[in-house]
Amino acid sequence: MFRAIEPKILYFGTPVVLVSSLNEDETTNIAPISSAWALGWNVLIGLGKGGKTYENLGRHPECVLNFPAPHLWDAVERLAPLTGKNPVPTHKQSYSRFEPDKFAAAGFTPLPAGLVQPQRILECPLQLEGKVVKMIPIGTGDDVVAVEVEILKVHAHPSIIIGEHHINPTAWQPLIYNFRHYFGLGTRLGKSFRAEDSI
Repeated sequence: MFRAIEPKILYFGTPVVLVSSLNEDETTNIAPISSAWALGWNVLIGLGKGGKTYENLGRHPECVLNFPAPHLWDAVERLAPLTGKNPVPTHKQSYSRFEPDKFAAAGFTPLPAGLVQPQRILECPLQLEGKVVKMIPIGTGDDVVAVEVEILKVHAHPSIIIGEHHINPTAWQPLIYNFRHYFGLGTRLGKSFRAEDSI
């Protein structure tokens, strides 16, 4: 009835996050990631140690986690083959190119943050400013880390807010990365008994 399979990667549907981090020259780098989960006011993100974001967060432990809506998938995909590292790391040379201005490359607009130095992305309806608490090596190799980010400030577009402090789950839908394909969410099926809104 079931078959044992060996997928190349296990991306089974998580939100896309555009991580803003601070370069050495105080410009902002943007990196799309597809491994993120939240618990309380902490978010855990997965990063490769060979990328610019890992390097930036090790030097300057502040970031903004920008959550794009589904209609921004093509802008996210424009960022995917770009790197902020110059020269391009050997393992990325077959598919990546150096790009110092990721905002322009993706068609995004920079916004100042309130509590951290990296900039926010105007087009993303939800933006979380945070500071890195710790970096934890994961897996069997030495090339991937889980980065724990403490969230300091949440910015939400008025169109996705209900009441004073709640995200409206019918108005806000994150971009989902599901086995290397982009999706939005489907129709709401119901709500948890712990839901705090009256939708």
